[in-house]
Amino acid sequence: MIKVVLCLLFLGSCFAIHFKSSLEDEVVSLKFNDFAKRYNKVYTNPHVYQERREIFKNNLEISQLYNLHNPKAKFGVTKFMDLTPAEFRQLYLIPNHLQKQDTQKPYFDLPEATAIPDSFDWRDKKAVTPVYDQGQCGSCWAFSATEAIESQWFLANHPLPSLAPQQIVDCDKGTGDEGCNGGDTPTAYEYVISAGGMEPESAYPYTAEDDTCSFKSSSVVAKISNWTYVSTTKNETEMLVKLISSGPISICVDAEIWQFYVGGAITSLCGTSLDHCVLLTGYDNKYVDVLGQTIEIWKIRNSWGADWGESGYIWVERNYDLCGVAEEPTLPIV
Repeated sequence: MIKVVLCLLFLGSCFAIHFKSSLEDEVVSLKFNDFAKRYNKVYTNPHVYQERREIFKNNLEISQLYNLHNPKAKFGVTKFMDLTPAEFRQLYLIPNHLQKQDTQKPYFDLPEATAIPDSFDWRDKKAVTPVYDQGQCGSCWAFSATEAIESQWFLANHPLPSLAPQQIVDCDKGTGDEGCNGGDTPTAYEYVISAGGMEPESAYPYTAEDDTCSFKSSSVVAKISNWTYVSTTKNETEMLVKLISSGPISICVDAEIWQFYVGGAITSLCGTSLDHCVLLTGYDNKYVDVLGQTIEIWKIRNSWGADWGESGYIWVERNYDLCGVAEEPTLPIV
């Protein structure tokens, strides 16, 4: 019998669960070696190997618990499996989400779709760039803003650009944004407006670290004039109709349990302590889950590479503010 202490930040506490583990040492070693080979993991000495193997084993046990409580999703071995939850949070999330505090949130009346299909995804309209990989840098906020700007520039009848999140990471200073240590999408938009636009990724390559700002205004290929909240009342129906009419929506979420997400739809155990920013590209009213049941989901683009989740995406059940999807939906305006 094994006791696993499971700490979920949105519950504000830890709780112990006793269960009989099927993870024998031989099985764990085989899984760990397969994991290391698949993701090109190299451990410098036997001590480090053993330490990471033990973390891997603990994470397998946590994944089993997530699968029990989230039967419509699948949790298991991801490329983050040799990191403790604390290490994962430090390296890939925003330790302290720097959410913009507006006494009066900027809100514009965006067009609303009149026809609501059963499913919709801006990827089908060629309005979304391929999935990026932020690496070990808490720059998701810069990626989320960049991806939303790319799509809006395309929807304003321009070629779809691959823009430079590194420009925002390096140059957005003095507004509370802190590069790899985190930031927020509204202040990222405000930086892009003040800078006069964004360079392409080819001119300002991503390095996954904080570098000296080297922005060149002569290289700008896309601009925005303003930004807006899509909903100020956490209304997911409002988000859906404006997603269809206005384009992919930047959102910030609670991604604590995403460390072990493999596929399917998240339906529980996901709070609203925002620590990660992503892009909402679509939805499905008739998604058939792993149990053969139909549920309504959001389709969300992540920035952890295409070798994570559903080819870089994640499905989250709609209309429950799961993972905080409705807490901070924004759109840049070209």
